[in-house]
Amino acid sequence: MLKGLLSLVSVGPGDQKQITAAAQASLKNCDLVVSYGLYLNWVSDWIAEKEVIVKDLTFEIERAKTAIEQARSGKKVCLVSSGDIGVYAMATLAFEQMSEEDTFDVEVLPGVTAALASASILGAPLSHDFATLSLSNLLCPWQWIEDRARALAKCDMVVALYNVQSKTRQDGIYKIIEIFLEHKDPQTLCGIVANAYRPEETSKITTLEELLTCRFDMFTTIIIGNRHSQRKRNWLYTPRGYAGWSTTKHIQSEKLPLNEIPKCAVFVFAGTKDGNQVASAISQDGFKTVISTATQYGKEIANLASPESFQLSGALGKAARAHLLKENFPLAIVDATHPHAEKISKQLIEISEEEKIPYIRYERPAVELTDYSNLNITTVCNYDAAGRLAVSLGENILLTTGVKDLEEILRGACLKDFRDSEQKWFLRTIPDKNSIAQAVALGLPRANIIAMQGPFHTHFNQALMEQWQINLLIAKNSGQTSGLDAKLEAATNLRLPVILVEKPEVNYPKMTADIDEILLYLKQIGAKNA
Repeated sequence: MLKGLLSLVSVGPGDQKQITAAAQASLKNCDLVVSYGLYLNWVSDWIAEKEVIVKDLTFEIERAKTAIEQARSGKKVCLVSSGDIGVYAMATLAFEQMSEEDTFDVEVLPGVTAALASASILGAPLSHDFATLSLSNLLCPWQWIEDRARALAKCDMVVALYNVQSKTRQDGIYKIIEIFLEHKDPQTLCGIVANAYRPEETSKITTLEELLTCRFDMFTTIIIGNRHSQRKRNWLYTPRGYAGWSTTKHIQSEKLPLNEIPKCAVFVFAGTKDGNQVASAISQDGFKTVISTATQYGKEIANLASPESFQLSGALGKAARAHLLKENFPLAIVDATHPHAEKISKQLIEISEEEKIPYIRYERPAVELTDYSNLNITTVCNYDAAGRLAVSLGENILLTTGVKDLEEILRGACLKDFRDSEQKWFLRTIPDKNSIAQAVALGLPRANIIAMQGPFHTHFNQALMEQWQINLLIAKNSGQTSGLDAKLEAATNLRLPVILVEKPEVNYPKMTADIDEILLYLKQIGAKNA
């Protein structure tokens, strides 16, 4: 009887060019192929005359048993798996089903697994120590997954996440991201790759914090960088350390001085001029006040406005923020964040409800667009729509929306980065080097960026638009103190069309535009707690 051969064949991510020569030779020389149907599309050139047995997903054990039975009968069998057959795939199942008495030969042919395929599309994010973590709890208890994620986050390992989000498992990925946010900088660079090396391939570089706003599927791989991971042009990479670790350009969020935070204080979430004014008024009225801002730059501005308040900076995930608040027994939460920062507002509302912390929103007065009836204003509901509309309306386009939403604008404009555009794009942003670096990485020339702290008066806006020969303005509808009036007046004087991104809808449980009303509300809470 012929001695059988079981070849455990890896066929990579979905592109014939990524299949090794050894795998191709094994497929050409075998008697029988056992596979899931999708993988056969990638190997059809080498198995045209072969016997093929196809079994669907969830029939992995049957596939392994069939391949082993055929190898026992003396056949040369290829058991095929995508990626690398030894990574979250069929190889280990085949070994489990074998017997010590089996005599057929076995060979394992490696391939390009999802982590490596995705990393190559992003750049070189796995150049230092890294780990992989599957989020599928079909064969692994969910608690183990959380425990492993927590350990990886604590040691700041680069991590590639597999089996990210299925139709029946929607929330797990966000729990894992929250765990990482408890231990890692929210601005840690991350990469998202879907359908690597397949026709539907997409990729994106973003931040750990922004992952919470994204949707995924089972064809997505996420790579979470470490504190040294960096972006250059459209590439993500993690240094090996040849230049020394002291040269890294990545800036971590400051370590929160948890033991110094005053207890029973009013937590004011700010980051805007009027938010700092609210905090200053609360502090001057005799309340212990903590001002929380997302960035170190925001903290510096807040400290100038209200030096008597306790300052915190650094974006946090919901779980970490809830823990911070719970440990310090806040008198109340005052949400004075930017009108377009709906994510943090929704997070604060949820925390206030869950932890029974009084909440009030300070909402700056709106700009009356009817005052600009002679101006050609098109309102849109998101930045994707703004980008899509901009390419048909302008040639020299001024963005006054900041850097956070640049990628969404690019997506709407069907651009990979601003260098691919037929239009000239200009940006006004805050003088924060991380913001400038992010804009440059997306292809904006440094000569097209002005980094200054606003708001600015009409004449300044008009002079800037004239200098850059702007013929389309994109702005946020962010209320009066944002300087929107001055932008619209300048656009009116120059007869420029305007795309205005409307404020997102948030169901605030309590809201006011009157600082005195906030002070009265806090006094009522203080009286109840006395």
